[in-house]
Amino acid sequence: MQISILLVKQILELFLMILMGYIIVKTGLLKDEDSKVISKIVLYLIIPCVIINAFQVEYTDDKVKGLFLALVASVLLQVLLLLIVWGIGRVFHMNEVETTSIYYSNTGNLIVPIVTYVLGEKWVLYGCVAMCVQLVFIWTHCKSVLGKEEKTDWKKIVFNINMISVFLGVVLFVTRIRLPELVNHTLSSVGSMIGPASMIVTGMLIAGMNLKEIFSRGRVYGIACMRLIIIPLIALLILKISGLAIWGQDSTKILLIVFLSVITPSASTVTQMCQVYGNDSQYASAINVITTIFAIITMPLMVLVFQMVI
Repeated sequence: MQISILLVKQILELFLMILMGYIIVKTGLLKDEDSKVISKIVLYLIIPCVIINAFQVEYTDDKVKGLFLALVASVLLQVLLLLIVWGIGRVFHMNEVETTSIYYSNTGNLIVPIVTYVLGEKWVLYGCVAMCVQLVFIWTHCKSVLGKEEKTDWKKIVFNINMISVFLGVVLFVTRIRLPELVNHTLSSVGSMIGPASMIVTGMLIAGMNLKEIFSRGRVYGIACMRLIIIPLIALLILKISGLAIWGQDSTKILLIVFLSVITPSASTVTQMCQVYGNDSQYASAINVITTIFAIITMPLMVLVFQMVI
């Protein structure tokens, strides 16, 4: 119950950040299209800083086992949920913005602050594993779908700064190389902007929308239900059947972190990619806002269900 209460507080903070973005556009300080610049900063600067900094921890056997468990659980969910969401999309005739909004959670922006706030900084590393796994899918599957690319350019994916950051972070962790304190502190400071910057972008985009039209769209609520209830329950069933909860002493807590990455609202990265690649960013942002609002209720509820089932 305590974790659920802490989650409510964290999500309310994020919602207030969205409101700030909304206000700076409505007061005329910025235009909604100015958010595209911030989106690029988040994608290509802030997220890489978060990834590299997360792997700057002491190398121990327990951490390696925990990382392996988080990796197995994250990959398992990511692959199976991709197939499930693909099937749902075909049945309900969903477009690419809807399917990616259902499939991709806001792990990149929320898992670090949520895990830090709820469980403590030492558990952030395992959340970053889930984030990195999703990152691979975002820069392959999501980029291809939203960019409407006929074939995947693997060269661009491998040499994308986010993928390079994942590789660099893992190498530094395995080789036990610690960056200078000044560099680490800088990476940490820049990375701490990930939540506020992403939420402000969302608020700026909302300011340029017709809110009455957004909230009157019945389909948005169906997408939100899929993202916040159906997909998390399916993920929980997969984790239960997998038997991963008995792998070690901290396995339940690590699986909770992976589960937290699944039950977050739709990814603001989908909105940012829609902006960058010319897709329907306003619709993606509307889904992000609706799911963020309802996540205040659904995320604590899903954590309670997890604690009863696992």
